[in-house]
Amino acid sequence: QLQLVESGGGLVQPGGSLRLSCAASGFTLDYYAVGWFRQAPGKEREGVSCMSTSGRTNHADSVRGRFTISRDNAKNTFYLQMNSLKPEDTAIYYCAAEPLDGSTCSRRPEYDYWGQGTQVTVSS
Repeated sequence: QLQLVESGGGLVQPGGSLRLSCAASGFTLDYYAVGWFRQAPGKEREGVSCMSTSGRTNHADSVRGRFTISRDNAKNTFYLQMNSLKPEDTAIYYCAAEPLDGSTCSRRPEYDYWGQGTQVTVSS
């Protein structure tokens, strides 16, 4: 069974940091582009960051310089390091993967496999 399992969400104060993890099972991430998305109440799902199999990344303007996406294919896991968090980063965060080998990735929510979502709340 192909599955993505997320962990690492929670409550953090403004200016704090969190690291989200997404572990894949049932398939290997080596030939998959990966991405992180978020959805706040009443808003559409937004592409935050993505990474191609070659390591090329793409970030939304709202998180560039604060968020970093990375992957560890040996652990079949990828990550989203979030620094300098702001209240407007509050959302449910989803990881996703699609079979796309090469130097491109997309921040459109058109991926084949999705995690269950993890809540990130930034509040004092």
